[in-house]
Amino acid sequence: MGKSPLVRKLYHDRLELHRLDSDDAIADFKNEVARGLSATPKRIPPKFFYDERGSELFEQITKTEEYYPTRTETWILDRYNRDIIQASGQHPTLVEFGSGSSAKTRLLLDILAESSEELVYIPIDISPSIVHEHSQKLLEDYANLNIRGLICDYQHALDELSRHTQSPKLFLFLGSTIGNFEPDQASEFLAAVQAAMGAQDHLLLGVDLVKAPEILNRAYNDAGGVTAAFNLNLLARINRELGGRFDLNRFRHRAFFNEVESRIEMHLESLGDQTIEIEALGSEFSFAGGETIHTENSYKYNYLSLERVIREAGLRIRHVWHDPEQWFALNLLAPA
Repeated sequence: MGKSPLVRKLYHDRLELHRLDSDDAIADFKNEVARGLSATPKRIPPKFFYDERGSELFEQITKTEEYYPTRTETWILDRYNRDIIQASGQHPTLVEFGSGSSAKTRLLLDILAESSEELVYIPIDISPSIVHEHSQKLLEDYANLNIRGLICDYQHALDELSRHTQSPKLFLFLGSTIGNFEPDQASEFLAAVQAAMGAQDHLLLGVDLVKAPEILNRAYNDAGGVTAAFNLNLLARINRELGGRFDLNRFRHRAFFNEVESRIEMHLESLGDQTIEIEALGSEFSFAGGETIHTENSYKYNYLSLERVIREAGLRIRHVWHDPEQWFALNLLAPA
């Protein structure tokens, strides 16, 4: 398999974190920013939202009145957690992509803790502070829990998971993060997860469903401006880490539902003609007034479009749980 690019640090006998070398992470950020701001139209991948500040702001977004996905998915997990674990097989290792605070994961750990002598949890996130902080809290609350965190992007995590053979596993991809992928890329990602799955493994996939545009538009334009601050933090991160010269007051957050593509689009719009220097890139980038940086898509699925993506990934749907309004769905997938 070759040597892992992740650096292992053992904090104590129940907490082990594997982290991508910081130089590699910074190089990836530099390359993506340079490529994205040179493109037409300009764009930066949403994975770069989640530095420490961005992760904090996203946790705040999930608590806003307008942002329904987190509370709706939490309701589903709270109502059906026992059914989910029962359908997933006995005593699975939990592997979570984009673990964040792991708050929703606790609803599954609570059920597993009732009958498992030893619990294994593998949180995957690109924020080292988030993983370390919340892992410590989990270990305080679950005496039989062992954590092996992966602090890296999903591709490096999948490479690392191919070295991890313990089974059965329940992969978690909660929230509506699958919507951040283009549909063909969503199938490619799910196919990569499928390749890392054993015959007895499952994937619990959270999916935001199509609903009234006014509900979607409100969710990404909260009155308190938290989502706007989250979006603009991407420019602040470029300033902090790459020596950027962005004036955040000269850009604004824009988010809207594109009904033709069935997706929310998030952009950062330049409020006038301007040229921005980024020291680490040795380059300047020009913006016309009204020009945007496309920072995120969030696709909203119906059952037909979702089934197509899942089938193309070599997976099949075993169970679906959703809220009474059918705003959100948790899908338990298995290798086809």
